[in-house]
Amino acid sequence: MRNVTIIGSGCAGNTAAVYAARANLSPLVVEGAEAGGQLSLTTMVENFPGFPDGIMGPELVANIKKQAERFGAEFRVGEVTAADLSKRPFRVTLDGQEVVETRTLIVATGASARWLGIESEQKLIGHGVSSCATCDGFFYRGRPVMVIGGGDSAMEEATFLTKFANEVTVVHRRDQFRASKIMLDRARNNEKIKWITNATVDEVHDVSKGEVTGVRLRNLVDGKQWDQAVDGFFLAIGHIPNTKVFQGQLELDAEGYIVSKGGARTNVPGVFHAGDVQDRVYRQAVTAAGAGCMAAIEAERLLEAEGH
Repeated sequence: MRNVTIIGSGCAGNTAAVYAARANLSPLVVEGAEAGGQLSLTTMVENFPGFPDGIMGPELVANIKKQAERFGAEFRVGEVTAADLSKRPFRVTLDGQEVVETRTLIVATGASARWLGIESEQKLIGHGVSSCATCDGFFYRGRPVMVIGGGDSAMEEATFLTKFANEVTVVHRRDQFRASKIMLDRARNNEKIKWITNATVDEVHDVSKGEVTGVRLRNLVDGKQWDQAVDGFFLAIGHIPNTKVFQGQLELDAEGYIVSKGGARTNVPGVFHAGDVQDRVYRQAVTAAGAGCMAAIEAERLLEAEGH
């Protein structure tokens, strides 16, 4: 029987583990399908307090993990494939096999990259189609690439890719961008970045060759189509909250994000949320860490009130 089980090992989950472990609750952390969360896909983090020179994303999340382990948190590689939240103790199934019983549960499963859903795009994932510039940018040294999106992530991806690619084309469905002014200005001031607005992608070439050779674009104003040669195709169009396993048990909004009932509470007493699985507004490492802290404190207080 576990006092606290934390699902997810990003900034939120690992911070929750630090607080729960320091409260002598011996938390179990299930690392999930994307261990380390979004920070593991990030290069330099410059806005996390306490690091005036910045810190690499994977290093930051690894440091929080070490901190949690120091106080007695247990980390386990695996994914929660089923959960029964109908009564306490809750039961979560790992990798379709092992069942863990837990008095409280912290859901910090984050959100995964969103794809366009084009058949050719799906067939070329890993063969020129990517959702992670920091993972795959190195392979496109001196070659043209394309980034799809209009938010901060798209600007960050495009700017990062200019370190390798000879040209980066940003494609966005509108002529207005969601990106913050500082990120947009940084990208616009980069001579390697070109812009195509009011356009969408209809096809990614060339599935028959097993690699990306270009894309077919369509102007959303006049409907005109044209092909553009690129060697790399990067998606930066948002994320999907990882809450599928909790559907029908936790209250979710229309897009699948957990609906908060105040603090870190969900509609199920004893189940708490932390990080991007609930936060659709801020989505920062520091707010995820704060959310992990809140969830662990609420779990600790509930257990204490129940005499555990």
